[in-house]
Order: sequence, then C-alpha cells, then structure tokens
Amino acid sequence: MSQITFDQLLDAGAHFGHLTRKWNPAMAPYIFMEQNGIHIIDLHKTVAKIDEACEALKKFAQEGKTVLFVATKRSAQESVARLCGEAGIPFVTERWLGGMLTNFPTIRKTVSKMDRIDRMKGEGVFDNLSKREKLQIDRQREKLEKNFGSIASMKTLPSAIFVIDSVREHIAVKEAHLLGIPVFAIADTNANPRDIDFLIPANDDSHDGIELIVAAACEAIKEGSQERKIQNTDNSGKEGDSEDESGEGRGRRRRRFSGVRRAMEESEEQEADSSAEESEADNETETSTEE
Repeated sequence: MSQITFDQLLDAGAHFGHLTRKWNPAMAPYIFMEQNGIHIIDLHKTVAKIDEACEALKKFAQEGKTVLFVATKRSAQESVARLCGEAGIPFVTERWLGGMLTNFPTIRKTVSKMDRIDRMKGEGVFDNLSKREKLQIDRQREKLEKNFGSIASMKTLPSAIFVIDSVREHIAVKEAHLLGIPVFAIADTNANPRDIDFLIPANDDSHDGIELIVAAACEAIKEGSQERKIQNTDNSGKEGDSEDESGEGRGRRRRRFSGVRRAMEESEEQEADSSAEESEADNETETSTEE
C-alpha cells in the first residue's frame, strides 16, 4: 500500500543501525547482520512494517481519528513539519512539553491564549496599549506559536501518536501508554519494541529515510480522510433520497386518507338527510291522526 520499495530504503540509508554495543536485544528479530561494529537492519521486514503501519493509519483517518506526529530531533524536524503541514496533520517538532497528553486541558487553555491575542488585535483593543505592552504580548504570541502553533487545530486528545526515535521521545511514549493511546514509531536498534504498538525498524538518524517513511504515512492518512469525505457525501445523499421517499409516502397516505375521510363525511350527510326526512314523515303522520 505504501509503495515504498527495498531499494528506496537502501538508497536512503535506512538500513544502518546503532553500534553493536548500544543495541537492545529485543530488536534482534529486525537485525539482518553485523558489519564493522554496526548492526544492519533487515529492510524486507521494514517494508512489511511500513505497509502494516500505513494500513492502520488509513483506518484511523477513515474513522475520523487524529494522529499526532512527534519529531524533536534535528534530522527529522524539517521533513515532518513540511509534510504534516501540507497534509493538515498536527505535529510537534519543538521540545516535547511534559503533560502535553496527560494534562491536555491545561495545554488547550494555553493554546487559547493565541486566539485571545488575535481577537484583541482584530477588535482594536491592541491599539490602545502602550508600546511596551504590545512588545510583551507579541513576544508571548511568538513563543506560543513556536511551541503550540502546530497543534492549535487539535481540539481533543489524539487517537494515536507517530514518533520518530522512541528512545528520545520516551516521555511522549510513556504519556501515550498511560492514556491507552497507540504508538507508531520509527525505531532504531537501540529501541525497546515492547513500548511500541506499530514498530517500523529503520535508521532514525537518516534524513532521507525519515522523510520517505513519514511521506508514506501522511499519504495514507490523506487517503483515509478523502475516503471518509466521499462516504459522508454518499450517506448524506442517501438520507436525502430516503427523506424524499418518506415524504412521497406520507403524501400518498395523506391523499388516501383524505379520500376515505370525504367518503365518510358524505355517508354521514346522507344518513343525516334520511333521518331528517323520516322525522318529518313521522310528524306529518301524528298531525293527521290528531285531526
């Protein structure tokens, strides 16, 4: 599904692991060999894991769920910010602030300060402040934008997080585990695969490798989102047709019942006329008898 090939990963240098003395034995199933004191990652398994992760991400997007990308290391910041920004996916490329998941309501209050400052500028309140106050507010706004601007659109907790280098982002991984949030991760040979729900074994220091994998993940999310939009459009069309059909049915029933009602009213009028004629005949008979 991801359309990433073995050769692409090889050219990107995704097969280079860490030094053998820094490895985690739990990553042994994903290591192909050792060469010059460095572990070589089995890229065939990497391709399979990428396909598995992309399929899961697509399902998340189809269900309308949000995935948060976390990449604070220098080799991944630029690629993740660009790819996620183009796809409209929330991401964190600056320092991970403790409690960003476990203390999310407080984070949302902090993010809302940016909206408050923007409203002040739009309503003209900002013009009444002194130069020093304006400078302080502008600096505060820049700091908030730097740390929280990329997650401003995330109104609720994410349904999953995608981490580049799970060892470096161990705080984010731990917070996700506490909240039961699935973890996708690009993990090198020093990582612990038990901490990751959807593991992608690859070199987490290779700029080209990271960009290749993140691009495939973003593309899977975009495909899932587009399919969800199409499905919602079809469902709304079907609901409109069913409403039209139910309206026509009600109209037919209304016409049928109105015809029955008219027939009943006519029969009641006829019975009233006949009863009136009978009463008049009785009165005439009584009058003639008395005479």
